[in-house]
Amino acid sequence: MSSIDRSQSAGGTRTYEVRTYGCQMNVHDSERLSGLLEDAGYVRAPEGSDGDADVVVFNTCAVRENADNKLYGNLGHLAPKKASRPGMQIAVGGCLAQKDRDTIVKRAPWVDVVFGTHNIGKLPVLLERARVQEEAQVEIAESLEAFPSTLPTRRESAYAAWVSISVGCNNTCTFCIVPALRGKEKDRRPGDVLAEIEALVGEGVSEITLLGQNVNAYGSDIGDREAFSKLLRACGKVDGLERVRFTSPHPRDFTDDVIAAMAETPNVMPQLHMPLQSGSDTVLRAMRRSYRQERFLGIIEKVRAAIPHAAITTDIIVGFPGETEEDFEQTLHVVREARFAQAFTFQYSKRPGTPAAEMDGQIPKKVVQERYERLVALQEEISWEENKKQVGRTLELMVAEGEGRKDGATHRLSGRAPDNRLVHFTKPEQEVRPGDVVTVEITYAAPHHLLAEGAVLDVRRTRAGDAWEKRNTEQAARPAGVLLGLPKVGVPEPLPAATGGCAVD
Repeated sequence: MSSIDRSQSAGGTRTYEVRTYGCQMNVHDSERLSGLLEDAGYVRAPEGSDGDADVVVFNTCAVRENADNKLYGNLGHLAPKKASRPGMQIAVGGCLAQKDRDTIVKRAPWVDVVFGTHNIGKLPVLLERARVQEEAQVEIAESLEAFPSTLPTRRESAYAAWVSISVGCNNTCTFCIVPALRGKEKDRRPGDVLAEIEALVGEGVSEITLLGQNVNAYGSDIGDREAFSKLLRACGKVDGLERVRFTSPHPRDFTDDVIAAMAETPNVMPQLHMPLQSGSDTVLRAMRRSYRQERFLGIIEKVRAAIPHAAITTDIIVGFPGETEEDFEQTLHVVREARFAQAFTFQYSKRPGTPAAEMDGQIPKKVVQERYERLVALQEEISWEENKKQVGRTLELMVAEGEGRKDGATHRLSGRAPDNRLVHFTKPEQEVRPGDVVTVEITYAAPHHLLAEGAVLDVRRTRAGDAWEKRNTEQAARPAGVLLGLPKVGVPEPLPAATGGCAVD
C-alpha cells in the first residue's frame, strides 16, 4: 500500500500528525492542536507514519541555539514527500514560529501554514484557507486571543491530565526567550480551573498536574498573592482526585503558604521541582534570577521540615557567560547541600534574542563540558544514595503506561510512587491496568529507578483503570489512529528536561 493509500484508507478521511518539541506547555498545546484537527474531521495517522499523513504539524521550540536548524532539516526531509503528494499540507506553529514568522516560508516555501503561540485555535481555518487560496498562510497574533483550555483537546492517557492554570511569564531571565514569545502572565479564573479538574475526574482521571510557565506566580494577574496555595487546597476537596502535582515553580514566588498547603493537603504529592540554574550569587545576578543561594537552600530546608519524604528535583545550567571555577564550585556546594533526587543539567547554549547571548565571557566548550561531567557525576552519586534510602519502604504506585522500556522482557510493570520516582515491580497474577494502584515493597535502588522484586502486596482497581479499559475498548472500534482520552503526561516522565519557562531545552 502506498503512502497515499495509507493516508486515505479511512474512507477518504484526511489524516494528521503532530510533532512536538520543547516544554510541557508545548506538549499540552499539541494535545489541543490534535483536538482541533479531530474536531474538524481529521483522523490521527498511525504510529510510525513518518510524514505520510495528509497534514503534518510542527509545534516548535525556540529555546536551543540550533532549534531552527532542526526544524529546517525536518522540513527539508518532507519536501520531496509533499512534492509527490498533491493535497499534502505542512504547518509550523509554536515558539519558533512566533519568533521567526515570515522567515519560515522564505526558507521553506513548501510550508502551507505558519501560526504562533497565541492563536493555535486558528489552525484548521488556516489550513482550509491555504488549500482554497493555494498559497501560504502566515498568521501570528501578538497577544492571547482566548485561553487555550477552551479549545478541544485530544488527550492520550485515561488516568493523568495536564491542567493549565496560566500562560506567559513576567520574569526577565537573561537566558530565556519564553516571555518574549509567550507574553506576560495571564491567569485563568480559579473557578474555571476547578471546573476543568472536576470534569476530568468525572471522566476517570485520578492525577492532574497544574501547569504554568511560572506556576506558583499564579494569582499575580488576578490580584491574589495566595491564589496558588488556595488552589492547591481546593484541589484537595475534589472527590476522586488522588494525586496533584505542579510544574514549574520559581524560587522567587515559593512562599510559606504554598509549603503549608502542600504539607496539609493529602492529595498534593510529596514532590517538588525547584529550578536552581546556578548556585553562585554572582551568576544568579547575571541571569537576572531574583533569589540567591541562601534563599534557595532555605526553601529546601523548609520543604524538608514540612514534608520529610519529599523528592526534590531541579534544573541547572553549566557554563553561563562569565561563570568562573569558583562560581561552579558554588553550584556543586548547593547540589551537595540540597541532595536533589534528580537534576536536569544543561550546558549553556545561546538563545538568539536573549541578553545572555550577547554577554562577554562566553565559556569555551571544553571548559563547559568538563564542568558538566563533574556535575553529572556528583548528582548521579547523590541520586543513587537518595534512592537507596527507599529500600525497605512500602509504597503505593499508580500503574503507568509505557514507562518501562524493558517491562515485556523482564515480566514487570512500572508505576510512579507518590514522590514521582519510577518503580518497576513484579507483574501480579491478577490483571492490573494503567491507572490502578498497587502496594509494593522496594527491594533495590538504581540512580534513576527503583525495583520491587517481591510479590505485589495489594492491588486496588480504580475508576482511572476503568477509564483506561473503556478507552482501549473504544479505540479498537474506531478507525486506525483515532484515540480520544487524556494526557499521557499528567505525570511528568520523570520530569521532561524542558520545564515551564526556566528550563533550557
